[in-house]
Amino acid sequence: MKTFLPKVDANTKKWYVIDAEGKTLGRLASKIAVILRGKHRPTYTPSLDTGDFVVVVNAEKVHFTGKKLTDKIYYHHSMYPNGLKSVPLEKIMAECPEEALKKAVYGMLPKGPLGRDMFKKLKVYTGTEHPHKAQLPVAL
Repeated sequence: MKTFLPKVDANTKKWYVIDAEGKTLGRLASKIAVILRGKHRPTYTPSLDTGDFVVVVNAEKVHFTGKKLTDKIYYHHSMYPNGLKSVPLEKIMAECPEEALKKAVYGMLPKGPLGRDMFKKLKVYTGTEHPHKAQLPVAL
């Protein structure tokens, strides 16, 4: 048997619009990661970028369960001594609510060049307006 490898073509990629209003952050992020990876297609190949584009609107209205808004803390290190930085989710949602969703999706994608290419196909916006209407996106 021969192994089937799909042709990766920009013309075959679809655009999806997802409204994040009232949806739970983790469940929404996992759905987005599946679409970005291409796992929803019958031609899914782990080593190729067969996923579609995703536009998320109303990112500021995403829902959190439990006490995550006050208790969840994101960490990063500046690579200098004593450079551990910690930012609570509440502060991220107040300043830039798109970042919380982007961080959740990025953690669910593969690490390396393939994952970074998949992540570039994610567009997150606060509010209902987005500049991708010309691509005729499908609402999910």
